[in-house]
Parts: sequence; C-alpha cells; structure tokens
Amino acid sequence: MDKKAPLGNLPRPNPLPGCPMAAAFAAIGGKWKLTLLYWLAHGESHFAGLRRRGAPITPKVLAEQLRELEADGLVERVATGPVPARVIYRLTPYGATVLPVVEGVRVWGEAHLERTLGDAAPNAAMGCADAIG
Repeated sequence: MDKKAPLGNLPRPNPLPGCPMAAAFAAIGGKWKLTLLYWLAHGESHFAGLRRRGAPITPKVLAEQLRELEADGLVERVATGPVPARVIYRLTPYGATVLPVVEGVRVWGEAHLERTLGDAAPNAAMGCADAIG
C-alpha cells in the first residue's frame, strides 16, 4: 500500500452501528468541524480563507476535517479552474440541515462562556459570535 496515495473521501463507518448519537458525532464530532460548518453557513470560502479565520488550526488538520465533512456529504469542494486552481468550499443542502444543531451549540457555548467567565464577550476574532441566519 502506498502511504502517499490519497485515501479518497469514503464515508467513515459508524463506531456503534444503529446508534444515532454515534452517527451524529462521527459526522460532526471533531475539534473544528462545527466551527467550519458555522463559517461556511455564512458563505462559501476557499482553503486559505478558512485557514486565516481559524489561526490555531494547522493546514493538515483543516484539510482532514474538510475531507471528512465532504465524505459525509455536508460540505462540497468546487474547483474553480484547471490545476492549480483555487478550491471553494461550501455547504451542501444536506449540510444545511445540521445548522440548527450548530446554532444550538453556539448559543449554549455563549451561555457557558458567560457562566464561567462572567460578562466576558465572545472572542470576535474567531468569528463565532453572530447567529446563523
């Protein structure tokens, strides 16, 4: 097996077959997936644009998370021309169905920050303070 060969975007198996919670966490669980879905809910973006928004995320992890979201049908990767062309990432219609969950987590996180940090406002630099339209 060639370690450098791309693995492709195959759907990942559910670790607990038949469990809806495990299926959901397999698709949207991960350190950056909900944040990436949130950002893409506000408009499509290219790889470098996503990387600039999430400064702490490494390019390797960003690429992995985007590949997994694409494999699960939540995100679409659109090449804008011949190689090497910019690639645009955007939510699929199926990806839009998870936005109420993303917004619920964002709202809960906002309340959690207030509870744990007092009156501290969300960090606007991360771009996660605005509600999903």
